[in-house]
Amino acid sequence: MADEPLVLGIETSCDETGVGIVRGHTLLADAVASSVDEHARFGGVVPEVASRAHLEAMVPTIQRALKEAGVAASDLDGIAVTAGPGLAGALLVGVSAAKAYAYALGKPLYGVNHLASHICVDQLEHGPLPEPTMALLVSGGHSSLLLAPDITSDVRPLGSTIDDAAGEAFDKIARVLNLGFPGGPVIDRIAREGDPDAIAFPRGLTGPRDAAYDFSFSGLKTAVARWIEAKRAAGEEVPIADVSASFQEAVVDVLTRKAVRACKDEGVAHLMIGGGVAANSRLRALAERRCEDAGLTLRVPRPKLCTDNGAMVAALGAEMVTRGRSASAWDLSADSSLPVTDPHVPDPNAHAHSHDHVHELSRKNLYA
Repeated sequence: MADEPLVLGIETSCDETGVGIVRGHTLLADAVASSVDEHARFGGVVPEVASRAHLEAMVPTIQRALKEAGVAASDLDGIAVTAGPGLAGALLVGVSAAKAYAYALGKPLYGVNHLASHICVDQLEHGPLPEPTMALLVSGGHSSLLLAPDITSDVRPLGSTIDDAAGEAFDKIARVLNLGFPGGPVIDRIAREGDPDAIAFPRGLTGPRDAAYDFSFSGLKTAVARWIEAKRAAGEEVPIADVSASFQEAVVDVLTRKAVRACKDEGVAHLMIGGGVAANSRLRALAERRCEDAGLTLRVPRPKLCTDNGAMVAALGAEMVTRGRSASAWDLSADSSLPVTDPHVPDPNAHAHSHDHVHELSRKNLYA
C-alpha cells in the first residue's frame, strides 16, 4: 500500500470544484464544492460565474481533501489536474492552482484529459481496467464511445455526438417542462412514475445508413418540445411523467444499443459507462439488461463518481505515475478542446520515467 503513488487531483472543467486524493486504486478523499445553485437561475452554466466560484472554493476544498485523507501535502507523490476539455476560464483556475501546489511542494505535475479521467475513475470502484476497455461517456457536454487499449496513452474515439449531448438534451427538455436545472436528476425521478412507451419519440442516427457509433439528440429534443407545445396550444394538460419517461427511454435506448454494438464489433467483453448521465437509473438498468443478454460485463461507478469530481483526476494521475509516464511542463496550459486521443499532456522535452521538470528550485520544499 505504501509503495503505491499518493496523488491529489483537481477538477474544474465546468461548475464543480473537485479535489480527490488517491493511493494507487484506493480512494482516500473526494471533496466537491458545487456552484450549481448559482447557475440555476440562469437555466445553465455561466462560465464567468463558474470561474469565480472555483477561485473561491479552491484552497478550502484542497484543505478539506487533505484532512479527509489524513495526509499532509508534503506526503503527495504528484499533483494531477484536468487540462481539458472544458470551459477555458474554469480550467485555467484549476491548472494554475495545480502548478502552484506542485511547484511549491517540489512534486511532479500531470495535466490530464477530462474524458480519460471519467474512464479511469472506475478503477476506484472495480479495480484495474481491462485492456482494452470500451467506454460510453455521457454528460452535459459529451456523448462519446471510446476504445481504450491503454488509458494513459491510447484512447481511440469511435463515435460522438454531432449536436446536443445527452445531458444537454435532458437540461433543455427539463426547461421546456419547467422542471428547473439541472434537468437530468429531476427527469430521472419523475420518469419513474410515467410510461416509457406512452409516446413514440424518435431515435436519432439509428437508420441502416447512419453512422454506427455517432449520436444525435437535437432532433429528439425538437420533437419533444413540439409535442409539448401542441398539447399546450390545444389547451390540454401535459402528462409530465409520461413525457419524461418516453423522452428518457429514447435517449438511453440509443446510448445502450450503440454501446453494445460497438463492444460486439470490436470484440471487447467489457463496457464501462461514465459521465454525469451515467447516474441515470434507467440508463443503468437498460445497460445491465442488454449487456447481460450480449454476454458482456458492465462496469459503472457509483453515482457520485460519475459526475465531475477530483477523484477521477487523481485516479488517472496515479496511473500515470505507476506506469512511468512523463510529467507535464511548467508551461502547461488549459486546452478547452483537448482531444481525447491525448490522455495527458507530457513535457515534450522530458524523457519517460523522469520528472526533469521538478528543477532545482522546486526540489526544495518552499513550505519548509
